[in-house]
Amino acid sequence: MTTSSSRPSHPDDERRHFLQLALGTGFALAVSPASATVITTDSQNLSTGPVGVPVKGEILPAYVARPANAKGALPVILVVQEIFGVHEHIQDLCRRLAKAGYLAIAPELYFRQGNPRDYPSTEELLAKLVSKVPDQQVLQDLDATLAWTRNHGGDSTHMAITGFCWGGRIVWLYAAHTTAIKAAAAWYGKLTAGSSAMTPKHPLDLADQLKVPVLGLYGGLDSGIPLDTVKAMQDKLAKAGSPSHLIIYPDAGHGFNADYRPSYNAAAARDGWAKMLAWFADHGVKP
Repeated sequence: MTTSSSRPSHPDDERRHFLQLALGTGFALAVSPASATVITTDSQNLSTGPVGVPVKGEILPAYVARPANAKGALPVILVVQEIFGVHEHIQDLCRRLAKAGYLAIAPELYFRQGNPRDYPSTEELLAKLVSKVPDQQVLQDLDATLAWTRNHGGDSTHMAITGFCWGGRIVWLYAAHTTAIKAAAAWYGKLTAGSSAMTPKHPLDLADQLKVPVLGLYGGLDSGIPLDTVKAMQDKLAKAGSPSHLIIYPDAGHGFNADYRPSYNAAAARDGWAKMLAWFADHGVKP
């Protein structure tokens, strides 16, 4: 039997407990067990953990990592989750960005629809949760997350976004949505698909509407994102005169940065990470 003394008794403790439960630890059930190649970034000299972002009367759980004892406002990187939510890999990416001098924050963008950790397979996760998350809701939640960082040590004039898989597609949409960021990096985000009420537009539809430059990182062996769609995106960007740039890693498949999965390609991941940081720096988002 649980006694009252074991429960959070202060409102701040209750909120922290809720956020910890919402984000959790470890990897999503649908991708377990993790591969032996998993990279773990420590929190030494960092301030990390769950935070709550107010959104229209609700609390959006998010994971934040930043250099500890930073003097002055920090450049901000929004980190957009894979389909598996803000599990250990996404939290680790936030810590890697914090080690590079950024305030990195990853909001749990499915929090209204359910917990992605509860689904035992990718197929079930997609059908029962991801398909119910509207793009407009996601964009508004990202706006709210950026607003939160402005009041919590973030530099509102130096902000960028990156995302992976499901989040890679969202990055393209966000780059067409706002000028609040200066640059974006999309990792193997799907470029086109059927439209629906939840997903009315896709990156190919928005290539001539981007408000900020996007670096797209794609695998030449990605069976879910055919090269002809990547080339179609390149053509549309060129026609629009966009400064955005796509890089294709010929020997990499989908999820090549996901070091906890068999899809991990260390050479492509390292090169893509370095190019992403250089892209942000070239566009004024640097520590």
